[in-house]
Amino acid sequence: MKSHDFASLLCSRLCHDLLSPIGALNNGIELLSDEHDPEMRARCLDLLGESARASANKLKFFRLAFGAAGGFADEVDTREARVAIEGLFGGDGRIQLGWMVDEPTMSKSALKVLLNLVLLAGDALVRGGRLDVGAERHDDGLDIVIRAEGGRIVLDPELKKVLLGHTDEESIAPRAAAAWLIHSLVVEGGGEVQVADSEEGVLLFGASLPA
Repeated sequence: MKSHDFASLLCSRLCHDLLSPIGALNNGIELLSDEHDPEMRARCLDLLGESARASANKLKFFRLAFGAAGGFADEVDTREARVAIEGLFGGDGRIQLGWMVDEPTMSKSALKVLLNLVLLAGDALVRGGRLDVGAERHDDGLDIVIRAEGGRIVLDPELKKVLLGHTDEESIAPRAAAAWLIHSLVVEGGGEVQVADSEEGVLLFGASLPA
């Protein structure tokens, strides 16, 4: 896939994800301008605050997951990833988060793989549940494991095909931009992506990145 084609997919995905909270901000401002009841104005301000926080949390996450976060340094502090994940998925209590990453830093590409796998797993928890994030470094490289568990898990078959490289590059939809980025980064690094979704209520993603 050409770089400009992937950029278009990514832009479409970002616009889709940001449309809801930013649209809520716009609606809240319009309601506030027409509302004179103090109690309703207070409620409008609460909604505006929630939408603003949601937008900021999404942007912080996308900055790390898709952008050039960390400047020109090769390694990125994994605490930034944890904060971004907690902001995106841990704010409303719908998803419980487990963090099992002892490494203080990761390469930018490894961190992008981890964050994008978390994004796919979190999106699959349509009714909430638990999301565990793990990574372990060893002599041969780095292993990343993301485990999602919930009452209902929905993984788009197209995303699974893209993750595993079983698809035509030219037919990839914007919703699969994160999956394509994971596949590309892992394959370029000589690694492998694994998906296990045969157990009811459990979804496992794995990525092995050679040293």
